[in-house]
Amino acid sequence: MPLLRRDSSHRLWIVLSFLSTYLIWGSTYLAIRYAIETIPPLVTVAIRHSLAGGVLFIWAWKRGFRPTTRNWVAGAIVGALFFFIGHGSLHWAEQYVTSGLAALLIATEPMFILLLGSLTGKEKINWMNSLGLVVGLAGVAILSAEGLSLHASNWIGMGAVLLGSLAWSAGVIVSPKLPMPQDSIGRAAVPLLCGAVMLHVAALLTGEYHQVKWHAVSMKSWLGLGYLVVFGSIVTFTAYSWLLEHCSPTLVATHTYANPVVAVLLGWWLAGEPVSMRLALSTSAILAAILLIQRGERVNPEVRPCSEPVRDSSAA
Repeated sequence: MPLLRRDSSHRLWIVLSFLSTYLIWGSTYLAIRYAIETIPPLVTVAIRHSLAGGVLFIWAWKRGFRPTTRNWVAGAIVGALFFFIGHGSLHWAEQYVTSGLAALLIATEPMFILLLGSLTGKEKINWMNSLGLVVGLAGVAILSAEGLSLHASNWIGMGAVLLGSLAWSAGVIVSPKLPMPQDSIGRAAVPLLCGAVMLHVAALLTGEYHQVKWHAVSMKSWLGLGYLVVFGSIVTFTAYSWLLEHCSPTLVATHTYANPVVAVLLGWWLAGEPVSMRLALSTSAILAAILLIQRGERVNPEVRPCSEPVRDSSAA
């Protein structure tokens, strides 16, 4: 009976964590847009991760967490890939690309993860998960088709989003091999803080801090930033870090397919944007893609779809 309760609790946390990455991260596209209206993008993301990382670090410290030097070095590597390059480029690029195009480019993340993972032996490519990746990308393309005009974007912005997607994917692949903290909260806090330091330096070097007119920051931007801190980083990145310990990285990355659907629904609900047949087609394709990828992971005996965590023996 205790084992049954533990298994049920484990499944519940998996479901809640996936819902968090699917729904909350889908809403952050709109929050980023609101935040960078009156706060420069690198300043926005630096403050976001400083506050989120600080809250999580204090929480972990009170639970007895004490990071080692090796933890900080590992956190700096992951923080550079996830937050300095990954999130920094996305926030910056949203000045130049439409949200639909950004969502389509970010949806390359599962492909990058599968390709990088196959090179390192962490992931196995088969016809089912490959088909799932293609179907998922097609679903996002259907959803984003109306925003794919080159007149509404710029090649530098597109390149920045793709660079961020590749960097995030690399972080997913290398993080299990690094001596990251074993404490789940500390594991999220350390890379957030390391990435935040790099982002603050970048904001200073690019002159963004000199451009900020704090008295002119709108309430919409403050609310957007607050939402990003609490829900986009504290809640969801903690859930995401937990999922990476328990599930296949390619399966975890399917949130990039679901996020654009959430973004469109929020636009319909909050901004009165019309919902058309393309949303239904896109949603069907994305749900099929997630199912195909999940089934594809199950046929690989070396890869766990979602199970008990498998920790690297060198982690400390």
